[in-house]
Amino acid sequence: MFKLTSLNLNGIRSAATKGVETWLEQHAPDCICVQEIKAQHADIEGRFEILAGMRGHFHLATAKKGYSGVGIYTRHEPSEVIAGYGSPEFDEEGRYLEARFDTPQRKFSVISCYFPSGSSGPERQEAKYRFLAEFYPVLHRLKAERDFVLCGDVNVAHQEIDLKNWKSNQKNSGFLPEERAWVTRVIDELELVDVYRRLHPEATGEAYTWWSNRGQAYAKNVGWRLDYHLATPAIAALARHTAIYKDQKFSDHAPITVDYDFSI
Repeated sequence: MFKLTSLNLNGIRSAATKGVETWLEQHAPDCICVQEIKAQHADIEGRFEILAGMRGHFHLATAKKGYSGVGIYTRHEPSEVIAGYGSPEFDEEGRYLEARFDTPQRKFSVISCYFPSGSSGPERQEAKYRFLAEFYPVLHRLKAERDFVLCGDVNVAHQEIDLKNWKSNQKNSGFLPEERAWVTRVIDELELVDVYRRLHPEATGEAYTWWSNRGQAYAKNVGWRLDYHLATPAIAALARHTAIYKDQKFSDHAPITVDYDFSI
């Protein structure tokens, strides 16, 4: 069994003070994809290269300190690690890391990805649309070459059941028609599988992975499902169990784990 977790840390140093490393030691995934590391290499060195016995690989933001950044911690040594997907605009924001685990039997990648948020204003929303437009063909090319699971904070709630207050959020970033249509296209045309939804097609409140820090959103479970495993069909068919962990709060996001019935 390959146990794969994804978690937006909202700052690796902050999550560490809230006990994420102890939880990972107990939870014992084979691999965890993390997003929003919010650190530079100097902050990682000597402290976060290894987490709960897993070696980390990183794609950190160079454009702005304390911003974005993704990583993959793994118990298995990748055959190759690719930082960035070739974007002049978004690679400097540290949004894409791919770890390849290739064997004679299978070409397989784990991807940690942090999609832009458009909630800060129109300029960032336009940047988000640019990201989605250029990222779709990246996934299209990759799918033609290999199996993969893309884990990460997609910053889009796909369907009405994926957030508590869908009616009042129809004009808000994260639930805009264009964003939702992009996820639909990835699923329908590219044939990637939303693994959590495949396993739990009707789940509502228990499916949320993010809560605003405003008001009593977490206490009242006024949440959104923003964190995904998007897998190629052959890999998705091997998904056996998924869980969103909410007993402790390491971030404004909750970790989502899927157990896949294969080993690397």
